[in-house]
Amino acid sequence: MNLAIITNEYPLYLEGLWTTIYLVSFSLLLGLFIAIPAGILQSSENRAIRGAIWIYMYFFRGTPLLIQLFIIYYGSAQFDFLRESWLWDYFQDAWFCALLALTLNTGAYTAEIVRGVIGTVPQGELEAAKAYGMSRWKMLHRIILPNSLRRALPAYSNEVIFMIHGSAIAGIVTIVDITGAARVVNARYYAPFEAYLAAALLYMCLTFSVIFIFRQWEKRYLQH
Repeated sequence: MNLAIITNEYPLYLEGLWTTIYLVSFSLLLGLFIAIPAGILQSSENRAIRGAIWIYMYFFRGTPLLIQLFIIYYGSAQFDFLRESWLWDYFQDAWFCALLALTLNTGAYTAEIVRGVIGTVPQGELEAAKAYGMSRWKMLHRIILPNSLRRALPAYSNEVIFMIHGSAIAGIVTIVDITGAARVVNARYYAPFEAYLAAALLYMCLTFSVIFIFRQWEKRYLQH
């Protein structure tokens, strides 16, 4: 094993690390803006809204992330109206397509987490809020969401880890993330073991950092 390959190419790996962190963090943030409303509206009395959310979640939870990226990056080119609109400037960009695929995917999974934890809110708390005369909106942002999101931390930590690992597909569409950096190093030196071992170590560092951060949050926010 030639460790000199890894040390010589550490700037490329460092660039890939920051690319992965940026891509995953931004997609998780945007995914929350989708997941929280979608998780809440799954209990809506409007069947059209429930149906639209169900189709969205069913598709993105039922198909591989790689296929979703291919559909967005390669499949969008076959639509004439898209190529002739201002949106084409975005859909021909690998960064935008990877970010969109990751965002929609994590939004679907996180929406299911939100729906599940909202259903576990103790009825006694809701009845007490109603007795105080709280409206549905006040109950939502003062009681339901704070309690639910705290209880969602363990499940959401798994989703964050999944997104870190799933972001490796971004390298397939020319983005130089951690996996993309490993592919470049392998192409330069024909040393797959060293190239992908360095990538594996970086993914492990990211994963265990996320686990540590979420455990600290759980200790703080899940206290009795």
